[in-house]
Amino acid sequence: MTTALVPTTRSVWRDTERCYRAVTSRDSRFDGQFIMAVRTTGIYCRPSCPAQTPKSKNVSFFPTSAAAQAGGYRACRRCLPDAVPGSPEWNVRADLAARAMRLISDGVVERDGVPGLAKRLGYSERQLGRVLTSELGAGPLALARAHRAHSARLLIEMSELPLTDVAFAAGFASVRQFNDTIREVFATTPSELRVKSARRRSDIPASGTRLSLRLPFRTPYDADGIFAFLAEQAIPGIEEVTPDGYGRTLRLAHGSGTVRLSAREDHVRCELQLTDLRDLSSAVARVRRLLDLDADPEAVARVLGADSALGPLVAATPGIRVPGAVDGPELVLRALLGSKITALGEPLPVCDGALTTLFPTAAQVAASAADPVIVEVATALADGTADIHVGRDPDELRAELQALPGVDADAVLMRVLGMPDVLLDDAVMRANAAALGITDLGERAQAWRPWRSYAGRYLSPKPRSSKK
Repeated sequence: MTTALVPTTRSVWRDTERCYRAVTSRDSRFDGQFIMAVRTTGIYCRPSCPAQTPKSKNVSFFPTSAAAQAGGYRACRRCLPDAVPGSPEWNVRADLAARAMRLISDGVVERDGVPGLAKRLGYSERQLGRVLTSELGAGPLALARAHRAHSARLLIEMSELPLTDVAFAAGFASVRQFNDTIREVFATTPSELRVKSARRRSDIPASGTRLSLRLPFRTPYDADGIFAFLAEQAIPGIEEVTPDGYGRTLRLAHGSGTVRLSAREDHVRCELQLTDLRDLSSAVARVRRLLDLDADPEAVARVLGADSALGPLVAATPGIRVPGAVDGPELVLRALLGSKITALGEPLPVCDGALTTLFPTAAQVAASAADPVIVEVATALADGTADIHVGRDPDELRAELQALPGVDADAVLMRVLGMPDVLLDDAVMRANAAALGITDLGERAQAWRPWRSYAGRYLSPKPRSSKK
């Protein structure tokens, strides 16, 4: 009798036996959850790499690509270990390491440096470095370097930008630093990487500031459900629903942009238009959070599917996701203003079809809104009294949000921080639970931990796409 391989959101990389079993079976469910490094070749791979499985005595396991790079390993050219879904661990965990990883993925180090990262997290640089090295095998600079290398590879392969422009767009301080990093991480030069990728990108249009990317996810993925949710909430001008998918405008650190998303069998096609390519990694990270692409559906189904009431729902709609948010203040303000927000937005510098308007800043809402409650909330967001970003400590952020009128703190924590274990107090949800024979939702839900956010999606009305 064989032992089932069960992905876990705990630090699986520390369990070398489980990791090696995943590698020998080429189990793609573990891609992004740990990195395998091969001492005899000096390369690191994703668990599902199709190359011949090395002997167990020759491998080591790391939590991140950065840790493997710090150990002197270079990326496998065959399996591209950075081109995988992110670890679901960063959402399940709410500790310092997880919050730091979310901010690094959003490009904070490139914009504000390690001092800015430490300030946002409320720690000293020394404390932050010690914790990240202990938990993730690399400090903040090494983690950010790996992040820059991934962004650079995307731009090299998916655009025709001059390589000098790629270097600075990816966040490197100099062309020399860019060249050295690409050589160390990918064992090739940037120009060679571009030549080798030419055939792969021949069917993917990419020019100027417009890029077409593949965003991978762990299957199954309920694309119809999450796109239908976004369609139901869409604000004209800021968002657009099409027969093929969903689009929206983005307000980013260095400029504006638009994104158009459509689901494929094993990835989401992402068409990005950016005014400044330095915002590439941040835009991708925000879209991944919006669509909950880094979730582990197998782990969710294992827990929720065991419940007698939820089990049939899980079987009927496998891979359900919890919609996230591209921006914390936006999520709060749109809940208060709804479609009225369009009138307060500013025109997109370059319109993209029906996408014409940028979501207004909190300061713009505070200056324009008439409702005193909305003005109070917008002012708190604008002056930092309520500072909503992906690196916040959940308890501290909850306290700030609960002080604001009309704000559902739990909904913000679930969608902005990606917290998987938040069961919203919703009358419709309770009625649906009662219809399934669940009379005490709070008590029953204890058995659904740590996936109560996903249980809530199964218990909520789910508009479905009309597309077949």
